[in-house]
Amino acid sequence: MKSLYGKFLVLTVGIMLVSAILAFLSVNTYYHRYLKEENDAKNVRVAEQIALFIEANNGIDLQAYFDMLASTGYKLLVKPPSGDSTIYGEAFRDDNLEDEAIQKVYDGEVYHGMRDLRAETFVTGYFSNESANTVGVPFMYDGQIYALFLRPDIKMLFTEIHYLLGGMVIVMAIISILAMLVVARKLIAPIVVLTRATKKVGEEQFTSELSIDRRDEIGQLAMSFQQMVDRLSENDQIRKAFVSDVSHDFQSPLLNIKGYADLLSDEELPANERIHYAGIIQTETERLSTLTKQLLLLTSLDQLISPLQKKVFRVDMQVRETVRKFQWLFQEKEMSVMLEIDDITFIGDPAFLEKVWENLLSNALKYSPDGETIDIRLTEQEHVICFSIKDTGIGLSPDTKNRIFDRFYRADHSRTREVEGTGLGLSIVEQVVRLHEGRIEVVGELGKGTTFIVYLPKL
Repeated sequence: MKSLYGKFLVLTVGIMLVSAILAFLSVNTYYHRYLKEENDAKNVRVAEQIALFIEANNGIDLQAYFDMLASTGYKLLVKPPSGDSTIYGEAFRDDNLEDEAIQKVYDGEVYHGMRDLRAETFVTGYFSNESANTVGVPFMYDGQIYALFLRPDIKMLFTEIHYLLGGMVIVMAIISILAMLVVARKLIAPIVVLTRATKKVGEEQFTSELSIDRRDEIGQLAMSFQQMVDRLSENDQIRKAFVSDVSHDFQSPLLNIKGYADLLSDEELPANERIHYAGIIQTETERLSTLTKQLLLLTSLDQLISPLQKKVFRVDMQVRETVRKFQWLFQEKEMSVMLEIDDITFIGDPAFLEKVWENLLSNALKYSPDGETIDIRLTEQEHVICFSIKDTGIGLSPDTKNRIFDRFYRADHSRTREVEGTGLGLSIVEQVVRLHEGRIEVVGELGKGTTFIVYLPKL
């Protein structure tokens, strides 16, 4: 039985059966340890009172008297001095009373068959219907000694109230099983829905909405599953857009390279145009190379599961060295840079953090007019180090600010070819900062420049 519903049903019935067996064994053990001797003593007192009554009324009709006792709920075995024993009431299931026990009663001893009954695992001594499970006393009648053995008649002791209680237990068990079936079906129904939804997700269908409105653990599971599906749907759209953007960004320079390469094949092409076309091909090749490197870097960041290769290093020296690398570009654009850098030692991955400073500085240079100033600050605060870079470039619109860290997004589409951007730099920056458990903020208005602020926690 593979279905969860069937397993739940079998498990419920199995638990009920096991609990019934354990309850029976517990009751049986309790009877043999604590109640058996008390029950024996109680029945001995009853047998002794019967013997005293017979001896006090010597002319009594024994058969009628014993029939009357049998009708009140007792089984009796009477052994006269000679002849066979007589049973009054329903016959014993097993007449196994030993002659030795009868002889001891003749000799004046009390027989404690209930007390001395051997304990058995699956038979409660109280219900053991055998002549050995009795109590025996002697009594005198017409000058002769008789042996009287007695035990309660369990069937007669089961009155209407006992049958009512037994019927109630059976009805309760049936209702419990039926109720568990209904509850199981209700519990399993949302799991079936989740299973179907999971299959759809496996087929990359992320549009289904789960109609599970519950406040229990299954409801929480459904809510988490729906959040996962929404996230997968969003990631799927991002992936498709990413593939489309990558294809576009590769196709444009490849078409330019192919077109200008075809033009270069013209033998009558003037030398100056040949040089110009070769320069364009070289520029487009470098653009492809830069795009490939950044894609590889993003891939390595996406797949980074193990901790970063952190070590202690001077982050201020790394920032200064990054600025020196771009010194030629500052001179070419006749721009100046203002540095306010504290001496700071940091624990992080220097290779990845170098990409952060390079991309932010490159971004500021690309979108700042010639002759302007870039302000770079690196300060140490109580719990974080703060790196900020401010330019006086084209600034940001509200929509651009919301999408600035999206892959392949460019703030100024009209200048895309001029600045040769890939739209991946800031995505790399944001991901590296996040891997270092930091955060990045961007402040700016359209036409008033942009400021990027990086906060990295001191470890």
